Amino acid sequence: MDYKTAGVDISAGEEFVRLIKPEVRQTFTSGVLTDIGAFGGFFQPDFSSYTRPVLVSSIDGVGTKLKVAAEMGRYDTIGACLVNHCVDDILVCGAKPLFFLDYYACGKLMPEMAADIVKGMVAACKENSCALIGGETAEMPGVYATDDFDLAGTIVGVVDHGRIINGAAISRGDVMIGFASNGLHTNGYSLARKVFEGKLRNTFEGLEGSAGDELLKVHRSYLPVIGPLLSSEDIHGMSHITGGGLTGNTMRIIPDGLRLDVDWKSWPEPVIFDIIRKEGKVPEEDMRRTFNLGIGLVMIVAETSVDRIMADLTSKHENAYIIGRVVA
Repeated sequence: MDYKTAGVDISAGEEFVRLIKPEVRQTFTSGVLTDIGAFGGFFQPDFSSYTRPVLVSSIDGVGTKLKVAAEMGRYDTIGACLVNHCVDDILVCGAKPLFFLDYYACGKLMPEMAADIVKGMVAACKENSCALIGGETAEMPGVYATDDFDLAGTIVGVVDHGRIINGAAISRGDVMIGFASNGLHTNGYSLARKVFEGKLRNTFEGLEGSAGDELLKVHRSYLPVIGPLLSSEDIHGMSHITGGGLTGNTMRIIPDGLRLDVDWKSWPEPVIFDIIRKEGKVPEEDMRRTFNLGIGLVMIVAETSVDRIMADLTSKHENAYIIGRVVA
């Protein structure tokens, strides 16, 4: 009996590290002090432009989007989805990312497949100016079936204390601006997989590819469009629309005594959601609680700031919509 016979292949792990090292190094920013393979990732931040720097962290996964990737045999997008999801989670707090760490667990490590996942993380980290400074790869036969795997990530970013966005400034009459999503992002996949069971490779009217291709679109990062606005005091609050839908997530930042008046017809809904609605005969209440329905991020601003912000977004060709108000 040896470790490989027991189900853990150390050589496969070493091959995986060999494959990803040159890719991961491409994400290293000036703050990274260690190479891949150290017992810890060292990062020396430059806080010279901050008055009172506050670290903001978040951890998340991509849910059962993993199962869609496995069924389609495509692993090039879910790593990017993971990074972008985490970036958006801290972005709505006013923070910009510094570094990222991932956790990949599986029943049997297949180095090339795992490397494709990491390549997606690398692409997203580079786009978000975020260093991928470390991770854990765990081969766990007995916990996971041979073809099963899981993926999670942790991000750390920074915001100046005076620029923290937490919804405290939200008041009655504030306006909701919704930023378009490009599909499901990383939520609602257990329901979507049930609807498309046995049909992931099918095409549907209005989709450019198959249902599986649509479900594997990369979760959008809003940092490029929101980042330049973070220095403004116009933003009273922001929410990342994940599990729980638009209302459930945005209410997390709404002060007591206030609620949301959402105009659900104020933005164009991506066709994938109507396909899910009709194919699965999903009730509208479930659609709104499960999916983003085309709005991936909500920004809440004072009514007096709306025209200026919308004009700026339009000049940048950003698909943003006035989708509701904060009311008593």
